[in-house]
Amino acid sequence: MLGPTSLRRRAVLLGPAFVAAVAYVDPGNVATNVTAGARFGYALVWVVVLANVMAVLVQYLSAKLGLVTRTSLASHLGGRLRRGPRVAFWLQAEAVAVATDLAEVVGGAIALSLLFDLPLVLGAVVTAAVSLLVLRIGDVRGQSALERTILGFLALIAVGFVAGLVVNPPAAGDVAGGLVPTFDGAESVLLASGIIGATVMPHVIYLHSGLTSGRLGGRGRGTSVRDLLGATRTDVVLALALAGLLNLSLLLVAAAGLQGLPGTDTLTGVHALVTSELGAGVALLFAVALLGSGLASTAVGAAAGAEVMHGLLGVRVPLLLRRVVTVVPALVVLALGVEPSRALVVSQVVLSLGIPFALVPLVRLTASRAVMGEHVNRPATTAAACVVAAVVIALNVSLLVLTFG
Repeated sequence: MLGPTSLRRRAVLLGPAFVAAVAYVDPGNVATNVTAGARFGYALVWVVVLANVMAVLVQYLSAKLGLVTRTSLASHLGGRLRRGPRVAFWLQAEAVAVATDLAEVVGGAIALSLLFDLPLVLGAVVTAAVSLLVLRIGDVRGQSALERTILGFLALIAVGFVAGLVVNPPAAGDVAGGLVPTFDGAESVLLASGIIGATVMPHVIYLHSGLTSGRLGGRGRGTSVRDLLGATRTDVVLALALAGLLNLSLLLVAAAGLQGLPGTDTLTGVHALVTSELGAGVALLFAVALLGSGLASTAVGAAAGAEVMHGLLGVRVPLLLRRVVTVVPALVVLALGVEPSRALVVSQVVLSLGIPFALVPLVRLTASRAVMGEHVNRPATTAAACVVAAVVIALNVSLLVLTFG
C-alpha cells in the first residue's frame, strides 16, 4: 500500500506516456475508427480493444528500455548497426515519419477548413507552424511544461470525441457482440491493419524510450529504478486507457449513428452527418477536437522524427528544417486534390508496415540480460511481446496479399 508521500512522488513522475498517447488519437485514428464504425458497425470493436492492449505492453517496454539503460531505442540501434544497414533502417523510419506527418497535418488542415473555411493547403501550413510553437514550449520551459500542454490538448480531444456517445449512446449488447473476433471481407482487414498501425505507432515506440532515458537525472533523481518502473507502469496504463477510450468512442459513435449513411468515407462528410444526426453542438466539438488532435500529434511526431535521426545517424537537424521537409508530402497531396480522408487511412497502413522494424528490436533488447541486467523481461512478458509482433506481422502479410492480389 502506497502512502501519501509515495503517491505524490509517483504522481510527479507521470507524464511521458501522455505525450506518447497523443499520437494514439491523431487524425489518422479518427479516420480509421470512424470509417470502421460507419462501414462495418461494431464488427471491429475487438480490433480497437486488442490494439490498445498491445499498445500498453509495447509502450511500457519502450519506456522501460529508456529508463533502465538511459539510452533510447534509436540510439541502441545506431550503436549496433553498420553504416549501410543503419542508413537503410533510418530511411524506412523516415518513410514512417512522413506518413505520420501526412496524417496529422492533413487532419489539422481538414479541421481548420471545417471551423474557419480555410483552404486545405493553407490549413496544413498553419498546422505545421503551430506544432513548432508547441515544441518550443518544451525547448524553453522543459519537458514538464510540454507534458502539461499535451495534457491540455488531450482534455480538449476527450470532450470533443466523447460528446457523441453522450447524445447517442450505443446498445451494450451490440458493443459486446463486437468483441468477438471476426472480419467482413478484404476491406475490413485493411481497416484492421490501419487501426493497429494507428494505435501501435512505430515512431512513438522510438520516442517514448527517448522521453524516459533522462529520468534518472531529472525528476527521478533519488528514486530507485524499481520505483521509477512502478510509476512508469501507472503512467502507461492511465495514458493508454484514455487513448483507448477515445478511439473506441469514435468507432461507437459512427456505428451507432452513422452506419450505412452516405458520406462517411470522408471527415468532411462525417462532420456534415454528425451535424444532421447528432446536432451542431456535437459537430462543433468534433471539429475542435480534430484540430487539437492534429496540432498536438504533429508536434509529437516532429519530436519523434528528430529522436530517430539523432539516434540512428548522430545528427541533429533544426526542427524548422525537419518540419519543412516532412510537411512537403502533405502539401503535395492536398495540392494535387487527393481525397484527404482516404490519404489518412492509407497513411495508417504505412505506419502498420513500419511497426515490426521498431517492435522486433525492442523485444530483443528488453529480453536481453546483457542490456537490461536485473530488469530484463520476465519470460511471460517476452512471450506476450512476441505474440504482439507475430500478430502485427501476420496482419501486414495479409494486407499485402489482399492489396496486390
